Amino acid sequence: MTATTERPETTLDPDLLVDGSMLIGGEWVPSSGGETIDVVNPATVQVLARVPRGNAADVDAAVRAAEQAFPAWRDLDATSRGRLLFRWADLIEQHGTALDQLESQEVGRPSWGPPPMAGQLRFIAGQADKVQGLSLPTYSPDQLGLTLREPYGVVGAIIPWNAPGPMFATEVGAAIAAGNTIVIKPAEDAPLTPLALAKLALEAGIPPGVVNVVTGYGGEAGAAIPAHPSIRRMGFTGSPQTGSLIMKACADNLVPLHLELGGKSPQVVFPDADLDAAVPAMVMGITLNTGQICAAGSRVVCLRSVHDELVDRLAAQMQRVRVGAWHEPVNMGPLISERQHQRVLGYIDLGREAGAEVVTGGGVPAGYDTGYFVEPTLFDNVAPDMRIAQEEIFGPVLSVIAVDDEAEAIEVANGTEYGLVASVWTNDVGTAVRMSRRLQAGQVAVNSPLGAGVIGGPFGGYKHSGFGRTMGADSVLEWTQVKTVSMRAAVPPVPRTRTPEDD
Repeated sequence: MTATTERPETTLDPDLLVDGSMLIGGEWVPSSGGETIDVVNPATVQVLARVPRGNAADVDAAVRAAEQAFPAWRDLDATSRGRLLFRWADLIEQHGTALDQLESQEVGRPSWGPPPMAGQLRFIAGQADKVQGLSLPTYSPDQLGLTLREPYGVVGAIIPWNAPGPMFATEVGAAIAAGNTIVIKPAEDAPLTPLALAKLALEAGIPPGVVNVVTGYGGEAGAAIPAHPSIRRMGFTGSPQTGSLIMKACADNLVPLHLELGGKSPQVVFPDADLDAAVPAMVMGITLNTGQICAAGSRVVCLRSVHDELVDRLAAQMQRVRVGAWHEPVNMGPLISERQHQRVLGYIDLGREAGAEVVTGGGVPAGYDTGYFVEPTLFDNVAPDMRIAQEEIFGPVLSVIAVDDEAEAIEVANGTEYGLVASVWTNDVGTAVRMSRRLQAGQVAVNSPLGAGVIGGPFGGYKHSGFGRTMGADSVLEWTQVKTVSMRAAVPPVPRTRTPEDD
């Protein structure tokens, strides 16, 4: 692991941000209480910008604006809604460099080049006019039966700080493509990219009130969204603990939702695995975004016969990871905040105390007294029941667990409360098939990083990793409700026969 020490200057595009404001009903407004939150660059601890500290009153105002916008947006034909999303995607692509720099600075990750949001929205936009009902059989030839898929109305979403741009595009894009209007709260640590995307949505012609962004803390603005009686559906990505609170609030109002709640993803390595391909992929998977990814493969479950070589290779690969600020040619940046910094370092201490061996890393890189940097850390001799093997650390900490056979590998891989992602590294087709079926995860990758080369794969979890799916071809359908319509032809009146009395 190598580190750089140069500190970058803050670089924000003024055309993308309205400082100190959030978006409600097409207007950029402060919070009703007048308070703000500092958004900090985690590499330098410099204040990047300030955003409103929204509260329940602000959420109510956003919901009212969304209610006013809903009828016209619902009644706009689906092809026109899709066309506006395509236009939004074009603007995002035009501002790709500035958006990448913005998210890099507020999250702390290295620059990745053109961001994925334009592609995400184009995929979703293409689904907007593919929302279809069914023709149903009937008992009578003069009757029709059919289903309609309709939007819920005003919906809500809460997204995390680790990938605020893609998360915003995923939730907002699918919800409004289906004809809903939305109130969304980004994380207080990284709200700038969502605000910039919302500004571009307005510029694309998406009507005021269709997309409303309320910034603030989770316990204030966040809690007020699922609790609002006019919210008809929710989407949430975050921790299982917060997800449980969101679900309870939704239960009070009988509101459906989808939850994506993190993972403790296993990477199962068999003796016939191609380690030349597996090792770089596994190290990238745990250091990408400093391990702050719900799909990060944080557990390596390997057969004992390959253990020693695998650990040596993983350690060497992790030591080559360059750590530094967003604008530098590095592989890994800082953690998002002081709180997260202390959390990750605390888990490293817990691993040591439990008897796991630190093979490489385990502390703060030299030269980084400022900023929330931590070394890529590899643990060996990890028991499956250790906390570092059971709990989501959300940092660049990789645990190696040796097993005797395939049956034990499956038991260990499935032996956490999570079930989001799993990877298998083997050249045996039979092993790959058995593992793909038996692993308890919403996504399984064989001999590749998760999702590599796949377009439109549904994303979601098993067990405590949540329920519901996003990003697939059905992502827009997730934001619709089904109505059954039965229609019988009107029976024409029978002509009345004239009688003598009529004369």
